This record gives sequence, structure tokens and C-alpha cells, in this order.
Amino acid sequence: MVGEWIQSGARAMGIALAPDAVDKLRVYHAMLTEANKTMNLTRVADDAREAAERNYLDSLGPLTVPGLMDGVRTLVDVGAGAGCPGIPLAIALPEVKVTLVDALNKRVRFLQSVIDALSLNACALHARSEDAAHDVRLRHAFDCVTARAVADTPVLMELCLPFVRTGGVFIAYKGPAVEEELTRAGRALEVLNGRVRGVPHVELPGREWDHRLLIVDKVEPTPARYPRKPGEPERKPLL
Repeated sequence: MVGEWIQSGARAMGIALAPDAVDKLRVYHAMLTEANKTMNLTRVADDAREAAERNYLDSLGPLTVPGLMDGVRTLVDVGAGAGCPGIPLAIALPEVKVTLVDALNKRVRFLQSVIDALSLNACALHARSEDAAHDVRLRHAFDCVTARAVADTPVLMELCLPFVRTGGVFIAYKGPAVEEELTRAGRALEVLNGRVRGVPHVELPGREWDHRLLIVDKVEPTPARYPRKPGEPERKPLL
């Protein structure tokens, strides 16, 4: 059933998913449900319909924004957790090389097992985002950076914008609080060289949920000192 809900929901959102993508999302759901029995990866894995809507279709939200993913060939999902949105995006966009970054090694092992099982164009990296963003192979290296349910917007800017190349885009999955969060994010945007493009709504079929995508363009390289050492962005956000 989860495959049918994903397929019909994607169609209602205007997203054309290849049949093999629906099959891979179904397998991912099965692997996530099984792993969740011992790892507590997500709160909604046991309810297949809720998982289809709140995890997988929600992850595909950027595909509903015209032109947003055009030209994206590299993507990093920061604080990847159970794999949303990175895994669904890797499945839906096989031409995009996806890197999943998470600080907890057992989650990274699970993500890599999914990548291997589904032969995805992706890899999982065990690292704190504050450290990974100073790796010369990763810094200013990605066309697109995503983050879902990771941190407050001012903190998120510092954790994510250093990964984005100049001319690339950062996409944060947010709810109705994003407008208030943005009132506190002005300094972070200025210091880290991001510029808000928009905060479009994403409609999920059958759900009364105010879901937004915070879309931030990277206008210049982020100064070398950011992000600061692990934990400091949360303790002393750029306000």
C-alpha cells in the first residue's frame, strides 16, 4: 500500500516518479520500518500512510517548485537522520550525487545500507556538520544543501551555508514558525552570505499542514571562520 500512496500522492503534487523510484521508496520504507524497531529513527514508520505523506512525499517538496532543482548535480543533506529528505531525493533524482551527513554512526550505517541495497548515487558520511563544513572536499562544494527538522533558522544558516557553492541554493524544510525565525536570521544571512529567495508553501495531498520551504541563495563564499566549533552555533547563534 505504501507504494500506491506514494505514487498517487506524487501525482497529485505534480511530481512524475518513475516506476522504479516508487519501488525503491517502498523498499526504503520496509528497511526503515525494520530498523526503527531497534534504532528509533522516526516517529511515523509504523503507519504506512503517514510515513508516505509526512516522510517521503514531504521530502520531495522541492520538486514542486518550478526550476528549483534545475542544474543541481550535487546535493548534501545535513543532519540526515533517518534519511529524509536525502534518500527520497536521491531516488527521485538519480542524476544527482547525494551526500548524507549525520553525527551518529549507527544512523550513518543504516543510511549506507539503504544506499547499497538500492544502488543509489549517494554516500553517507559520519561527521558533525561543523567539522565537515571545514573539509576542503566539502566546503563550498555543493549545488544544493538540504536540512529537515535540524535546528532553528539562524543556527541552520551557520551549519549549512558553508557547504553551498556560490550560486548554489540552501533549502530548509520548515513549518509556519519560519516567518518568525527569519526575523532573527538577518545577521546570520548577512555574515554567511545568503539571501532569501522565497518561502513557498508545499501542499501535501490529504494533509492540513502548513509546510514551507525556506529557499536561500548563496551569493558569496562564507568567511573561513564559519561554522564555529561544534556546539557553538547552538549556544551562541548569530543574532
